[in-house]
Amino acid sequence: MTAEVAESAGPGPRVLVLGATGRIGAMLRRCWPPGRGLWQSRRAGDRDKPAWVVGDPLGDRRALLAAARSCDAVLGLAGVVPGQGGDPEDNITLGLAAVEIAAELGARALLTSSAAVYGNQPGLLPEGAALKPVNAYGRAKAEMEARCAARAVELGVSACALRIGNIAGVDAILGGWRPGFQLDQFGDRRTPRRSYIGLITLAEVLEALAGAEDLPGVLNIAAPGLVEMGALLDAAGLAWAARPAPDGAIAEVALDVSALQQFCRLDPGAGRPERLVAEWRSLAGAAE
Repeated sequence: MTAEVAESAGPGPRVLVLGATGRIGAMLRRCWPPGRGLWQSRRAGDRDKPAWVVGDPLGDRRALLAAARSCDAVLGLAGVVPGQGGDPEDNITLGLAAVEIAAELGARALLTSSAAVYGNQPGLLPEGAALKPVNAYGRAKAEMEARCAARAVELGVSACALRIGNIAGVDAILGGWRPGFQLDQFGDRRTPRRSYIGLITLAEVLEALAGAEDLPGVLNIAAPGLVEMGALLDAAGLAWAARPAPDGAIAEVALDVSALQQFCRLDPGAGRPERLVAEWRSLAGAAE
């Protein structure tokens, strides 16, 4: 394993996964052991699948609550991501729904946020860094974090917002590559640098956190170190061309993951470009 529970969580948690039909949900279904996840869908055709429950977190929750009575955690994957349409403000409503469902179940809530809440800031960014989102998606995620934290206090439920870095294969680089692909190049001739995490490592981290006690209100989620996007495409053997970075382009987003490593022991090599590509390719099709 690339990430291990820092202390034994016994047989492991049972997790209600909201938004399980998306790309991260598909990857978790490939990586997690049978019985770990209860997968939520709104599609009637999923009703008869083992370990699936059809219900609407924003509407009638009775089916979800009945099926998830034994769940230890609620993982909120449902949301709007950049480039796929939809209103980023929906992320707030869906996050609040995850907190409320967790409270009903007596479970903890894990909420998927984003490194986008930090915006364009240099240096290593700990969870206590100022939030300076530069786009509607980042602003919605920052507001989701604040409103869900307040709601969790009202309901007496543990909630942790996961500020996830770039996910190799579910990003705009590996996942969005096409012939003729271009990358911004800055004055130092480097392409954008980001904190990344591989698909398999992310699955293991989420499983570990679902079973962890006393999580903080926020955690950065990434492999240690920074990855240059050009190096990532080179490791995958995917051709790209450089273009001058426009004004306002973000050169670096570096997440401090020391707090995360109190709950998960991350392999120091988990952030190498070759490792990220290997994890992506080993799950080819799972994140589609």
